[in-house]
Amino acid sequence: MSKAPQHESTFRSFTANQGADYAQNRRDYHSRLYEAVVDYHGSSGGQFDCLLDVGCGPGIAVRSLAPLFNHATAIDPSRGMIETAQALDSVPAKLGPIRFAVSTAEALGSDLSPPVHNGSVDLLVAATAAHWFDMAEFWKQAAQTVRVGGSVALWTSGSICTAARTPNHSAVQAAIDRLEEHVAEYLVPGNRLARTLYVDLALPWTLEIPVLEFDESTFVRKEWGAGDRSEPGDQFYAVQQPATLDALEKVVGTTSAVIRWREAHPSAVGTSYDVVTIMRTEIEQAFREVGVEPGNQVLEGGVSGVLLMLKRKAL
Repeated sequence: MSKAPQHESTFRSFTANQGADYAQNRRDYHSRLYEAVVDYHGSSGGQFDCLLDVGCGPGIAVRSLAPLFNHATAIDPSRGMIETAQALDSVPAKLGPIRFAVSTAEALGSDLSPPVHNGSVDLLVAATAAHWFDMAEFWKQAAQTVRVGGSVALWTSGSICTAARTPNHSAVQAAIDRLEEHVAEYLVPGNRLARTLYVDLALPWTLEIPVLEFDESTFVRKEWGAGDRSEPGDQFYAVQQPATLDALEKVVGTTSAVIRWREAHPSAVGTSYDVVTIMRTEIEQAFREVGVEPGNQVLEGGVSGVLLMLKRKAL
């Protein structure tokens, strides 16, 4: 069973300015994704006292879920991300503001003062983050942190998928797919776990030493944009359709592989040799081939995505 490196370094080393750029250009998740998480948690007896968002980044997911809970804590190993999250306006939880703090997925706030107490968390979520965790350590600590009857929900997007109604769809999609080829050297195992929609993400019962506190019979896997039986790909992110090329360029510029490529090629950033510029140029050419003029060159579609949910049981 594959797992990501324990210490992701790209986002962990973000400054507050980088975190602010990330927050500005990443989109919130679709209301239907949140509804799936909340319905699963509530319909299976979950309480709504304490929420914990792990690998929270600038706090995108916790801001949407916090108003449903009495208390909300959001942790990230990046001090820059946490500084960004603290600087942004937040809708509070029912009984107070969201607590943002620096901690890892392997500690789950047990190292804070005051700590996130064992057995205190009703819903633990990780939004586009679990592929960076040491999953064996994460599940071991989650078994302590999540209360009996509580839930864990992990989700991530995979790849951008343009809709067939996009002009010259095949050529546009090929240009987007080639971006991954350009940055292939800078993809790490965590990226690949996300691209393949967590099919190889270690779950409690697949570990070398299984974490028995989680109930395999409660496990639910829900997909978006991944085939006829999945949810529509445009219902994973809360993104306005259609999307401009400016928006596409900014979003892919926040991905870790592109960030690493740009760090390795600083003189190319913002030039015609930049991998994101190359992608955009190819998309513009694909549009021109079918008579779509600048100003009308927009994309329709969404992303592939996955949501994994399971429950903490009593032993």
